[in-house]
Amino acid sequence: MIYRLLSHVPHVIFKPVYDLYEKYLLEKVKSGEIPRHVAIIMDGNRRWARKLEKPPWYGHFFGSRKLEEIMEWCRELGIRTLTVYAFSTENFKRTPEEVNALMNLFEEKFRELVKDERVHRYGIRVNVIGRKELLPENVREAAEEAERATRKYKNYTLNIALAYGGRSEIADAVKEIAEDVLKGKLRPEEIDEDLIKRYLYYPNMPDPDIVIRTGGEIRISNFLLYQIAYSELFFVDVYFPEFRKIDFLRIIREFQKRQRRFGR
Repeated sequence: MIYRLLSHVPHVIFKPVYDLYEKYLLEKVKSGEIPRHVAIIMDGNRRWARKLEKPPWYGHFFGSRKLEEIMEWCRELGIRTLTVYAFSTENFKRTPEEVNALMNLFEEKFRELVKDERVHRYGIRVNVIGRKELLPENVREAAEEAERATRKYKNYTLNIALAYGGRSEIADAVKEIAEDVLKGKLRPEEIDEDLIKRYLYYPNMPDPDIVIRTGGEIRISNFLLYQIAYSELFFVDVYFPEFRKIDFLRIIREFQKRQRRFGR
């Protein structure tokens, strides 16, 4: 109840109270189990822009700024892997104007990542997961450049799901497995859950401990369907550009209170 009240308190008016509560939560979270992998469905950019009577690209731009903040929060807490849902295979159905604006933003942000001194100082590896062949050439080249420039880093991982669909990922993995069986590289009896993970877009990625969806919708929307079988799910009713550190810390704190039995 306190959380729901605080989430609607204007930050500027009650900043001292906000800062005290954030500091309290941060200390509580740091004293508990820190998730290894957090995945986020970044929803609500367009609705946030519409609320402000701005075009969709305005929301996506400020959503990209929010992602930079979240990367800092993860680093501060020692969360090693962050996976974000940036653009689904279904998103290509949006208006050409919005898709083009998004693609230009993706290219710009990938090129910024290559030059961002924080990426190199903290050793953040960037992976782009999805059907890259569907992307415009300039975006694909910028994404691959970011991957190449950070491939050697092992401290943190940022996975960006772009032209991504969970069902597509599973279908593509099955095709590759079938091809390797036909070539004699695999025997059918060797196929198990661990082998399938080796054929996903990012092989052997640790499963997310937490999946967060902003924007108030309560669904997964074809995101990491294979990997989130035992993830803890959190749905928050704030638009992604409005997602605050205090919201993030509350989710981690709630995760620490849950008992994860994995079917046992």
